[in-house]
Amino acid sequence: MRAKAAILYEAGTPLRFEEVEVAPPQAGEVLVRLYAGGVCHSDLHVMKGDLSMPMPIILGHEGSGVVEDVGAGVKSVQPGDHVIPIWRVSCGTCEYCNGGRPALCDVGTEMRVTGLMEDGTTRFSVAGEPVRHFAGVSSFSEVSTMPEAAVLKIPKDFPLDKAALLGCGVITGVGAVANGARVKMGSTVAVFGCGGIGLNAVQGARIVGARRIIAVDVAEQKLEYARTMGATHTVNAADVDAVAAIKDLTDGRGVDYAFEAIGITKTIEQAYAATKKMGTCVVIGVTRADVRVNINANEMVYAEKTLMGSLYGSARPKIDLLHLMEMYRSGQLLLDELLTRTWPLAEINDAYAALERGEVARSLVLA
Repeated sequence: MRAKAAILYEAGTPLRFEEVEVAPPQAGEVLVRLYAGGVCHSDLHVMKGDLSMPMPIILGHEGSGVVEDVGAGVKSVQPGDHVIPIWRVSCGTCEYCNGGRPALCDVGTEMRVTGLMEDGTTRFSVAGEPVRHFAGVSSFSEVSTMPEAAVLKIPKDFPLDKAALLGCGVITGVGAVANGARVKMGSTVAVFGCGGIGLNAVQGARIVGARRIIAVDVAEQKLEYARTMGATHTVNAADVDAVAAIKDLTDGRGVDYAFEAIGITKTIEQAYAATKKMGTCVVIGVTRADVRVNINANEMVYAEKTLMGSLYGSARPKIDLLHLMEMYRSGQLLLDELLTRTWPLAEINDAYAALERGEVARSLVLA
């Protein structure tokens, strides 16, 4: 089958929108016709060379679509089903899967690193030359072949554009708050970085009942988005010392929980510094492979601070994504306000330029 896709041939160059050959699903695989793909910083890290991946590759790990065909042995979905891709495939039997952390499963890690299916091959090609997958999803293609474990069947009456937001940005941000840090009702929270992940950490804090939610960014438009998501206070770090401002808002103590959703040394260190005694600092942002941070280790002892990370919202995607859908239906989870722009897939480079300029809360490319 032929389809149009956005292909990255070399880091630091634009994506090329061209025709690819998509092989039919093998045993245990499904063919999905994508409705939308999320414009996320994780793909941008690969495009810029911050994260190393074999190329050429079709990026995109967040999205939604409709199953078009299934391979032998597939039982959880059938043609016509609406699905959300899950960008960390899990085996379901290892210690991480059984421990409620399927995103840490080695099967998904191997697929992300190699850009190949579990059998060590790819289902994409151009002129007979293989093209790699991204995270087992590759949602920047009109059609994609994925492992059965990489798709979740969803109700057909749930809007596919809103569903496309859930698979990364929403579950990662909300999940880091609810699952990773387990933020308590009445707590104080600071979120550094108000992009797609950070905005969902803000609304996650609102949902669990944090009494003070401080959003930090250098772009006023992003801070306005954060107020819409539930921030009670905002700090423009381009104008003031963010750590000092947070301490001023918390009687000099700092916050119970700080979330870093950018992935750079300075903001990770600031988030940790803004955390109070017995507080927890959670790093969500993906960094360059060479990024290191300087932390005063004595603060871990004398202040009993915790520094931790959270991958994929420390979630069980096949359970938590369905919960998030119900939260949207009940009005708790804001998705309409989060989606601020859509683009044709052919204009994906423009979509990423707008993301880097901070013009959107979350946007989608529509296949």
